[in-house]
Amino acid sequence: MDTDLDTTAPHLKVLEEATRRRTFAVISHPDAGKSTLTEAMALHAHVMEEAGVTHGKASRAASISDWGEVERERGISITSTALRFTYQDLVVNLLDTPGHSDFSEDTYRVLTAVDFAVMLVDAAKGMEAQTRKLFAACRRLGLPVVTVINKWDRPGLEALELFDEIQDATDRVPVAVNWPVGYAGRFEGLLEPGADRYLRHEVVASGARLAREELVDGDTDPRLEPGLWDAAVEGAGIASALNGTFDPQSFLDGAQTPVLFTAAAGNIGVRQLLDFLMQHAPSPQSRKDEAGQLRALGADFSGYVFKVQAGMNPSHRDQVAFVRVNSGVFRKGMRLRHAQSGRPVSSKYAHHLVGRGREAATASWPGDVVGLVNVTGLHVGDTIHDGASVTFPGMPRFDPERFRVVRNLDAAHHKRFVKGLAQLEEEGAIQTLRDADGSPGGPVLAAVGELQFEVATARLRHEFGVEVALDAPMPYDRSRPFPSTGIDRVAPLSGVMVLYRPGGEPVALFQDRWRLARVQEKLPDLFPTDS
Repeated sequence: MDTDLDTTAPHLKVLEEATRRRTFAVISHPDAGKSTLTEAMALHAHVMEEAGVTHGKASRAASISDWGEVERERGISITSTALRFTYQDLVVNLLDTPGHSDFSEDTYRVLTAVDFAVMLVDAAKGMEAQTRKLFAACRRLGLPVVTVINKWDRPGLEALELFDEIQDATDRVPVAVNWPVGYAGRFEGLLEPGADRYLRHEVVASGARLAREELVDGDTDPRLEPGLWDAAVEGAGIASALNGTFDPQSFLDGAQTPVLFTAAAGNIGVRQLLDFLMQHAPSPQSRKDEAGQLRALGADFSGYVFKVQAGMNPSHRDQVAFVRVNSGVFRKGMRLRHAQSGRPVSSKYAHHLVGRGREAATASWPGDVVGLVNVTGLHVGDTIHDGASVTFPGMPRFDPERFRVVRNLDAAHHKRFVKGLAQLEEEGAIQTLRDADGSPGGPVLAAVGELQFEVATARLRHEFGVEVALDAPMPYDRSRPFPSTGIDRVAPLSGVMVLYRPGGEPVALFQDRWRLARVQEKLPDLFPTDS
């Protein structure tokens, strides 16, 4: 819900509106239930009348957060999406992220634009490899993390065993906000540690609608198997005795990670999670600029571009720049500046995004995500502002590890081919490299993971009408950019290939880690040793 405001946007009004925001990302290993949880939250906030993904992957097309063709075909999230809704008079900006490791770069970009993260753990699989990597990114960025143990309605590990895994993997103390009544696969309800009553759930219509809730006395509930209540009370008591109880400051400082249990496919525990986030998760705070100075929330408007995406809505065929509001208030139509170039930026077409849907963004405050449509020249990591100038730190690029030459199969569509590659490069969906002669054999697509190639070729075909073919993988498995002054020293090296990014920056490709290590020893001024 947008808020009316006068043209002066008083400092106190900005602080008040910022306090009403909760901006976070949902992260996890693939298939832990991110999109299902995202949609269940939207269902509780009455953004939608019936959940789609909770019916199972056969009906993933109904998901409001998965919009790409490859996502719908594979039943996985491969690009981040924004959902904006109100809950308890607070404004939620929820960013659903890819879980697949091939798209870690997209998830990292999103994490730079949020105030905390919700980490989803599969009850049966525990702390999986990609979850650990994503948590490490949260730690580097200083983000508080709420942990959700999902799929408790299916067979899985013991709750206390999962707590041990979480602490070992994150080095944060897991503290139980609630505790399951019933073992994994037999989820009867939730209790708060120390309580003598629990919230019993009954799933309605396979999770397509909200579950019924009933507060009952655990000691006298005849529907519980013998021993289930006592086991739940004992487990919650052990968790509290070993790890303590939730402390808001320890959570914000990164010493604790509060833990809640859910079965998102049945909408169980989702309301409790939302309530906890609204009450305890951090609202937006002042952010540091490139010089390390805080940009006050109440200062002139400033925003940070953390994602650029085209093809989200086939009806529009446009490009959207995702902008996190860092300070002040954004008003549709205001005159903005691009910090990196100083040129003006149009804000005429601005939206709040609800997955595949859009709403006009008339007023947006710190923490909000605004989609600017068809604004040329905006790239990931850019800053836009009004009034006093500011530049926020740019976005680091991941070094690709897989390389394949891409060939246009129809010379008549050469312009479309070039335009499509430029679009994918601008979004950061894939990197494009060329040799010194312009790659007469075709440009080189550079990726972190193989699935990026599949997505790139699918988008070239469906969004730009271009059929392409990929050559066999090139014999290189890592890369590093280096200063152009060193080209003459790098180009002659054996086992190293020099290519160029669209802006002319040279990138060295290495056949293996040993070759990279030897070059780092030989040319430390060009290739510093990895930290």
